Amino acid sequence: MKQLLGNLMLSAGMMLAVLPGVVSAQTPAEGDDKPRRSRAQQLMGATAPKLAELTDDVLYGDIWERPQLSKRDRSLVTVAALIAMNQPDQLRSHLAMARQNGVTEDELIETITHLAFYAGWPNAVSAVAVAKDVFGRE
Repeated sequence: MKQLLGNLMLSAGMMLAVLPGVVSAQTPAEGDDKPRRSRAQQLMGATAPKLAELTDDVLYGDIWERPQLSKRDRSLVTVAALIAMNQPDQLRSHLAMARQNGVTEDELIETITHLAFYAGWPNAVSAVAVAKDVFGRE
């Protein structure tokens, strides 16, 4: 189960639409007849097309859109899971996404501090380094 969650978080972090101009694989740009490629398609579509498709359609097209949790809450849960699994590459994009989903920098730093006692001090220290970079702090 931990491996499955890890794989899911890996794919999630890879495709986030936190970069400007990234849209769904099925959404054509205005005045453009051909679909634009999603972040997942850009990062892994040529190598793992099914994983990119599942990332677009299932993870972000379904799971992140379910009404039982807000996107803000989903962001906090995802950030916590990535800190606990020490996944700094995916944490980077999910911290940015969390900010877009209404989570404050102070709340994210407090989440990291809280998790130091549940997920391990080294994981929290690694997460602080990522947060510092994402938030542009010295």
